[in-house]
Amino acid sequence: MHNVCVFCGSSAGNRPDYSLAAKELGRLLAATGRTLVFGGGRVGLMGAVADAVLANGGRVVGVIPRGLAVKELAHDRCELQVVETMHERKARMAELADAFVALPGGFGTFEELLEITTWAQLGIHRKPCGLLNTAGYFDPLLTLFDHAAEEGFIDPKHRGIVVQATTPADLLSLLERYRVPEFHRWIDPSRS
Repeated sequence: MHNVCVFCGSSAGNRPDYSLAAKELGRLLAATGRTLVFGGGRVGLMGAVADAVLANGGRVVGVIPRGLAVKELAHDRCELQVVETMHERKARMAELADAFVALPGGFGTFEELLEITTWAQLGIHRKPCGLLNTAGYFDPLLTLFDHAAEEGFIDPKHRGIVVQATTPADLLSLLERYRVPEFHRWIDPSRS
């Protein structure tokens, strides 16, 4: 697990814990020789994690759509790859990554996390996906995942696709040990 893609907010959120966790994750990525792959922004948690990797001598690859780069949101100290669309951004980040981590964020973070999780479910990739559940931020989403499994919309084996931890060190450890569950079929025809 060399390249870790991080999905996170372009805002820092309302709790200092979010930025502290992002910075600690960035420090650990650099300390363990891992490359950060991220959305290329210089603001919010995106900027915090990227700045921490860079401050600790690590490598950062940002992927940003031209429209956002033009609005001066692009991080100017990372290896920046400018693409045309959000779809190209997500595809490029997925291509570069060996693992995926979501930090607190909004709709964009949720969308990126759920798409990459769906790709794992469909067998498009076999890379680990994790949540850094700082201050219980993702508790409601984890409850929703459990509810969907209980109601028969997520196979219980698929529920384990996304791992979670409350500290960056614990999350990286889980991702390093993670093995994608074997799925022979993601839809049970007897239940349709």
